[in-house]
Amino acid sequence: MEVVELFAKGGPVMYLLLISSVVVVAIAIERLRYYSYAEEDDEKFLPALVNRLKAQSADEILIFCRKHRSSVGKVALAGIRAAVEGENVEFAMNVAYDDEAMKFRARLNYLSMIVTLAPLLGLLGTISGMIESFNIFSIQAGQPLAITGGIGEALIATATGLCVSIFALIVHTYFAQRLDENLTELDKTINVVLAGLSGQSELQPADDSEGEIL
Repeated sequence: MEVVELFAKGGPVMYLLLISSVVVVAIAIERLRYYSYAEEDDEKFLPALVNRLKAQSADEILIFCRKHRSSVGKVALAGIRAAVEGENVEFAMNVAYDDEAMKFRARLNYLSMIVTLAPLLGLLGTISGMIESFNIFSIQAGQPLAITGGIGEALIATATGLCVSIFALIVHTYFAQRLDENLTELDKTINVVLAGLSGQSELQPADDSEGEIL
């Protein structure tokens, strides 16, 4: 009951702060699931890809890349496919890189916004509460307890806003770090594929018997 009472005393702004905190939790869960999917078998993929490139078998390399639906697998697949089709390998991989980077950055800006917005909402609630307290003072002079109590209740909004902001900042920093790590892995993948292709003869397309590889 104390939590409910404090929430009610914080004023209407508390509902906006509650929504903000729910959004942070929802984004954190969604990003955790996506990053876990996108990073699957990253550490094993690159060494195996180097061995595949040395084998100079286009169909095997393409099939191998298709099995890895991680971000590095998609970038490598774009490069190998471009080499087989005689297109610009670096351009194809850069396009795939940009696409994967955009997916990794998705919704992180919302976290950054909440980091800034939550304290401002809390401050707005506090100012609103203090205005109400001073109105009480002008109407009912001689009741200092009513004024100080009103200010104390108004500060609940600021405290809540700071808590939401701190939580959002922690979540944003965590995923920003994972973002940097994944972008580094994508860069490594591009370098591995380019180096592997430059050191071997032109790749030949897969046999028709293997079926079309998308």
